[in-house]
Amino acid sequence: MIEPQQIRIDDYDYPLPEDRIAKFPLERRDQSKLLVCKEDGLQESTFAHVAEFLPQDALLVFNNTKVIHARLFFRKPTGSTIEIFCLEPWNQPVATAFEEREHCVWTCFVGNNKKWKDSTLSRTFTLNDTEVTLVATRREAVTNTWIVDFSWNGGFSFAEIIECAGVIPLPPYLNREAEASDKERYQTVYALHEGSVAAPTAGLHFTPEVFDTLKAKGIGTEFVTLHVGAGTFKPVNTPTIGEHEMHVEKVQLSAANLQRIISHKGPVIPVGTTSVRTLESVYWFGVKLSQNPDLEAMHVMQWDPYQLESSAISKEEALSNVLDWMQGRGEQLLDGDTQLLIAPGYKYHVISGIITNFHQPKSTLLLLVSALVGEKWKECYRYALDHQFRFLSYGDSCLFLK
Repeated sequence: MIEPQQIRIDDYDYPLPEDRIAKFPLERRDQSKLLVCKEDGLQESTFAHVAEFLPQDALLVFNNTKVIHARLFFRKPTGSTIEIFCLEPWNQPVATAFEEREHCVWTCFVGNNKKWKDSTLSRTFTLNDTEVTLVATRREAVTNTWIVDFSWNGGFSFAEIIECAGVIPLPPYLNREAEASDKERYQTVYALHEGSVAAPTAGLHFTPEVFDTLKAKGIGTEFVTLHVGAGTFKPVNTPTIGEHEMHVEKVQLSAANLQRIISHKGPVIPVGTTSVRTLESVYWFGVKLSQNPDLEAMHVMQWDPYQLESSAISKEEALSNVLDWMQGRGEQLLDGDTQLLIAPGYKYHVISGIITNFHQPKSTLLLLVSALVGEKWKECYRYALDHQFRFLSYGDSCLFLK
């Protein structure tokens, strides 16, 4: 098999007409189409019936991150509009940053940056009958982003400020501005922890009724957190993936999560690529701990798995290493980050399938799917294109089982 770094991204291209990209969600989440891809062939259904196609002893793992209203617009007296796109807190945990009540610092994209001549911008709005002035002060540049100080009055948390003043960020390929309905629909029904600038879109199909069907069949559910960064939309602009730099995202798992996943004997099936990256990243952190138990924090690098595969251990051993490490430090919550790139040649150690959407051509998300099912992705995507499936974030769904 070809070395992962030598994989040519052109081999993961396919024609995606503009009219096949779902610009808006369906009225009912669970009425999206479902394509079931097993070794013995393809089967079409609707998402409301997904439980019928899952093994009875399966454990579904969801990403319960919540999309923030990351886009803040400031109008200058000259009439120019500056957009500040909040990516992640600067040197502070996400949850702590949202609790701040007077001041916080974020890493941001800045749109129309050349028009931001002065260091400070401000805008005034009403929140709970209180007039609030939000002030943004630009600090230093870091690669293609800026460090921005925010300050405000009124005693509100930054979570309340951004919820009121900001706009939910839609994927750039939708080519439209967010509408009022997107506040609800570009969010999973189980979203809990604020911090993402993009939704874990495989979860958008789930409804309380679908969860009821899972429970009735005895299928387990587990919730972890990976805050999705804007880098998830970063195209692979290099001929081979060895030249592509993967984005870094924040990961959170509880000790209880780990205990339940360790003890589960059936197949583990993540909902979405972010849940895949979370589980597999924690596995590799466990491998690294087997070599160095004194690591101070969880950092999984882009090529770690391919360099550490010879040191691979069982899922149970790796996750137990992480659990022991947490217990030794008196921590109930694992806070780490991952740059993991999953591509053909990668060996999955935790998961046995995936529920996901149909991804962009030449994307790292498509590489991740191919690592699970090989060339079968081409048959699945060709079927979806031929049978009027809807693609990308607001599109239809696919269940891949090994």
